[in-house]
Amino acid sequence: MVVGQASPFGGHVRTESLLALSLLQESYAREIARVLRRPLSGVQKALRSLEADGLIAGRSQGRTRLFRLAPRYFAYDELRRYLERLTEAEHDLRERVNKLRRRARRTGKRL
Repeated sequence: MVVGQASPFGGHVRTESLLALSLLQESYAREIARVLRRPLSGVQKALRSLEADGLIAGRSQGRTRLFRLAPRYFAYDELRRYLERLTEAEHDLRERVNKLRRRARRTGKRL
């Protein structure tokens, strides 16, 4: 992780969650926790605080709460560019995000 002693967005889990969310574009807490290899409760807490600060926006889809960067955030473009720069050095995180299966499996297809 590039984020060393100082985390630009508060705690390390908050910063890591925001970096993962910027790469995933839209995701839910369990998927982010899986990508970061962090406990679900810590990621949920980080997402709640990021949402309370207005950096991310959440919406409900059925029983799942989906999150993304808040498009109405006053510095949305600058935040997105800053997160892109931070994730450039996060090769391991980028690799884990790229390996995720993001679409449903065809009906009847063998595993």
